[in-house]
Amino acid sequence: MTSLPQSTEKSLGLVIDLDTCVGCHACVTACKEWNTNGYGAPLSDQDPYGADPVGTFLNRVHSYEYVPEDGSAPGVVHFPKSCLHCADAPCVTVCPTGASLKREEDGIVLVNEDDCIGCGLCAWACPYGARELDASAGVMKKCTLCVDRIYNVNLPEEDRQPACVRTCPAGARHFGDLSDPESDVSKLVTARGGFDLMPEQETRPVNKYLPPRTREETDILAPLLDPVPEAQGGFLGWLDRTLSKI
Repeated sequence: MTSLPQSTEKSLGLVIDLDTCVGCHACVTACKEWNTNGYGAPLSDQDPYGADPVGTFLNRVHSYEYVPEDGSAPGVVHFPKSCLHCADAPCVTVCPTGASLKREEDGIVLVNEDDCIGCGLCAWACPYGARELDASAGVMKKCTLCVDRIYNVNLPEEDRQPACVRTCPAGARHFGDLSDPESDVSKLVTARGGFDLMPEQETRPVNKYLPPRTREETDILAPLLDPVPEAQGGFLGWLDRTLSKI
């Protein structure tokens, strides 16, 4: 069995804004493309053009309908989910070959695919469903935080972040060191009341989620709902006059 480090020098992870995510799946597509061509064995698909296509993904987006307790209009929240790189990762301690590991230098949980026998114990132990068996490679796959990107000095500095973060068009995903209280991600978690997913599991996930905000908290749409003055010129004036004719 693999042991966990008592502490890590950093706790690299993601902060995901549920208020901003629009469920476009750009992060899913970018993750699939990068990890198929990059670190480890490719992420395979079975019968991709058939009646029942299946495949391996390291990041998925689930969408849920909800009804607010205050009786206001129902809504939809898009919930991205991947490995949370837990401090007390049960997937690591159940691994019989030591293939699952948590790195001391940055806290990233990885799978050494050369040692993985595909037994599935790590998937069974993970309470978040973040591990998948690649049917073609016969090894367990999981989010690596794009470890082959974030340390790649051949990439421009702005690209040295996970593919999902770099791709997100809504800016809903953030990457950084969550053990550093002065990092941008830590400040964001504090300001927005970031929370752990399923804290009752006591895995101490590094990744955090930012809750959806109320209309009063954001008030983003209010200026858009104000009537456009009669004399309004430019694009807004043209748009208002055009829509009024429909």
